[in-house]
Amino acid sequence: MTKVNDPTKTSSTAGIGAVDNVWQVPGDDLTARLQTDAVAGLSSAEVAARRAEFGPNELEDTEQETRLQRFLKQFRDPLVSLLFVAIAISTLAWILEGAHGAPIDAIVIAIIVIANAVIGYAQESKAADAVAALAKMSAAMSTVVRDRHKTRIPSSELVPGDILLLEEGDAVGADGRLLEATNLRIQEASLTGEAIAVDKQTLPLAGEPPLAERDNCVFNGTGVVEGVGRAVVTATGMRTEMGAIATLLDATEQEESPLKREITRISKWLGIAVVGIAVVVMAVLLLVSDLESPSDYVEILVLGVSLAVAAVPEGLPAILSLVLAIGVQALARRNAVMKDLHSVETLGAASVICSDKTGTLTRNEMTLTTVVTASGTVELGGIGYDPTSGAVVARTSERAQAEAELAVLIGAVANNSQLDEGESGWEILGDPTEAAFLVAWPKFASSRELPGERTAEVPFSSERKRMSVLVDGRMFTKGAPDVILELCTHELVGEEPQPLTDARREEIARAIIELSAKGMRTLGTAFKDVGERCELSAADEAGLCFAGFVGILDPPREEAKRAIAEAHGAGIRTIMITGDHPVTAASIAGQLGVADNQRVMTGAEVDALSPEERAKVVHEVDVYARVAPEDKLHLVDALRRDGQIVAMTGDGVNDAPAVKAADIGVAMGINGTEVTKEAARMILADDNYATIVSAVKRGRVVFDNIQKFLRYLLSSNMGEVCTVFFGVVLAGVIGLSDPNSSDLVLPLLATQVLWINLVTDSAPALALGLDPADGDVMRRKPRSLDDHVIDAAMWQRVIFIGLVMGAVTLLTIDMFLPGGLVEGTDSLEVARTAGFTTLVVAQLFNVFNSRSAHASAFSNLFTNRWLWASVGLGLVLQVAVVQAPFMQVAFGTAALDLQHWLIAIAMGSIVLLAEEIMKMLYRIRRRNRAA
Repeated sequence: MTKVNDPTKTSSTAGIGAVDNVWQVPGDDLTARLQTDAVAGLSSAEVAARRAEFGPNELEDTEQETRLQRFLKQFRDPLVSLLFVAIAISTLAWILEGAHGAPIDAIVIAIIVIANAVIGYAQESKAADAVAALAKMSAAMSTVVRDRHKTRIPSSELVPGDILLLEEGDAVGADGRLLEATNLRIQEASLTGEAIAVDKQTLPLAGEPPLAERDNCVFNGTGVVEGVGRAVVTATGMRTEMGAIATLLDATEQEESPLKREITRISKWLGIAVVGIAVVVMAVLLLVSDLESPSDYVEILVLGVSLAVAAVPEGLPAILSLVLAIGVQALARRNAVMKDLHSVETLGAASVICSDKTGTLTRNEMTLTTVVTASGTVELGGIGYDPTSGAVVARTSERAQAEAELAVLIGAVANNSQLDEGESGWEILGDPTEAAFLVAWPKFASSRELPGERTAEVPFSSERKRMSVLVDGRMFTKGAPDVILELCTHELVGEEPQPLTDARREEIARAIIELSAKGMRTLGTAFKDVGERCELSAADEAGLCFAGFVGILDPPREEAKRAIAEAHGAGIRTIMITGDHPVTAASIAGQLGVADNQRVMTGAEVDALSPEERAKVVHEVDVYARVAPEDKLHLVDALRRDGQIVAMTGDGVNDAPAVKAADIGVAMGINGTEVTKEAARMILADDNYATIVSAVKRGRVVFDNIQKFLRYLLSSNMGEVCTVFFGVVLAGVIGLSDPNSSDLVLPLLATQVLWINLVTDSAPALALGLDPADGDVMRRKPRSLDDHVIDAAMWQRVIFIGLVMGAVTLLTIDMFLPGGLVEGTDSLEVARTAGFTTLVVAQLFNVFNSRSAHASAFSNLFTNRWLWASVGLGLVLQVAVVQAPFMQVAFGTAALDLQHWLIAIAMGSIVLLAEEIMKMLYRIRRRNRAA
């Protein structure tokens, strides 16, 4: 059991009257001392005053990174530390040689280090802002009473004295003292470590019981698993029990995703490899060069350091986070809120989507259209939630209408939803199926007022599939019709209860199936006179009188039907899971095209299977009805054991285990409980299946784009390594020497290598991360999470392009230098500048190569404006570094004439041509294999 400081013993409510040991204080006394009203709640003005006094109801992030810390972190990379060493070496050499003029090399390297830090800081800040925005979008909500009106608010806006309403599935948003509790059970394992949910009550407690035994209190961060309750908030933010724990515990490091682990592994491997190459290059230079001055040694050291830094894409993690952040923001604009960045990687690999029916595959416009009673059928008109939009349009008889009116009245009374008329029309708060009764009731009665006041309740739960309330001595019960029918011994016929015979039960069951076959959701209603009393229990739900059952129409979403077809084309199965009747499930599944066959299994049938049998069934059955939450968990386990990547939707509190167990848990944003939202990785703002498929597509696009910029960065940096390495090894072959000096001659200067890294690594790579979807993205089979983001084929392509870049760069230098393979007439500075420009241009051409591993670079050439902008920026900067006098001094370049520029561009374009030939050969081989 966890012991923590008790925030209620502090001055957490000092401004409104300090209250110690709230568990000892009677509810009425506590509300008076907190200056609140248990029925009306706080006024808006009082809420504003208390929010100003107590601040937001949030836990402080002790690990929150300041902007300065984020900027300074850019300099902690080991490779950046090497650049500081290069700056120190260059400065020392400048001093040893007499400190004439300015230490140009040291200044240029320092400027590049700062520029890289600024770029990295901007990328990380953008990603951090995206994460903060996601946290805000997926923030927990609470239901409170304010100004006598029930309203839904972000839990962060709770203040001491708020009247908090609790029901199954809610996440408790703050610490509070219970004023009312009906069958209320709360899971407090996150706080106390106790696995069993706690039964709650409202009576004061004596003494100072431990936290786990304060059964008249509720605590922030716990979840309601059953029942309803009303509590007054006594502590918020860091004053809560959860806040006290937060001050004692260090932040737990989040486990890295497979993608991030692979990127980290690749970066480390590349770092080791390239440092090794840099050491070899320096060793070769020291052996083959005639070194005469300290500056020669310094130049070799600085080049080796610069090569190691430039060849490893140290900005890769920041670009990865930013691309993921941009992808997740795009999902949020499409109503899919991911709770963390790296879940989008798993989302793109989904092979099975297990979806609820109601509201996800259907419109969730729950409209009660049919009432069936002992004397016949009554049909109601109107659609949606406007209670004035329809009336009784058909009836079997006057008696049938009277019976139907009572059946609908029972559903409207045994109800926890709320129907309000707002500025934008009629709106509901609560379950749409329950709200359908509130909409239907005025179509029978001239007044919308419901009779009596509820004095007791047996709440709905997923296991019970029913709820009961007590009003004026009569118990009203509503729930699944087969469940209600089993509890009934009589049926209302006219105004008199008649015994329910077996024949009549069979007749009712057939009528339920007939409505279900039309795709309707059916609910039964019943009643029983129990006399004036204040308590009600499940034991009272026996010997009921059956009033009738209703059919609620919820038409399939047209966009869901199209999305299911698209998912099938992408190799993704859709499995429909519902609590409805099997016939209803089969009807809706058929309309949506979920399954080719009409096979439907119930949750009870699934539960009866062995794990081996379940593994076989999940291959064959796509529709499951009358499913309990634990059955969902069985299905998830069976599918995952089969190697599937499972997305599972859920809304109820008992769906949370299955949602959490799935690879991608999906919670409903409109009708989902707070407990389920906390367990999920993704929240649907519109509760729409089509949004899931759209999110999977976006996940695939994000993963494709990650591969694109990895292909680009690694191949481009490989080109730099090949240029320097082979330029040193083959210096004599290509005539790389200075006839006027015996000093060391290099194919590229250290500052030029760093410039290439600065100009070509960030903007083009980020632009590739924003590339639109390829045309075949939803025509491929799902990838496995075990697939490497950089496979053998990509490594081969990276090495090939790197070799081509190195070759064209060195050949360009050779073309302009005297001697070598091709006779030239230009100076070393001009030849080196031309080679330098060729390498930059080759990398910019390589951006277009990297958009696809197989498709031509000329397909969809103008669909990414950011790509063209980044290439244009790179060319402008390269012109500046070559032609601007002050840049020439800094980077050791010389001005090029038009001929030099045209040759450099032509040589750089060979990279594009070589890759096009490789892609064409691949496409020919693929066509031959297909034939």
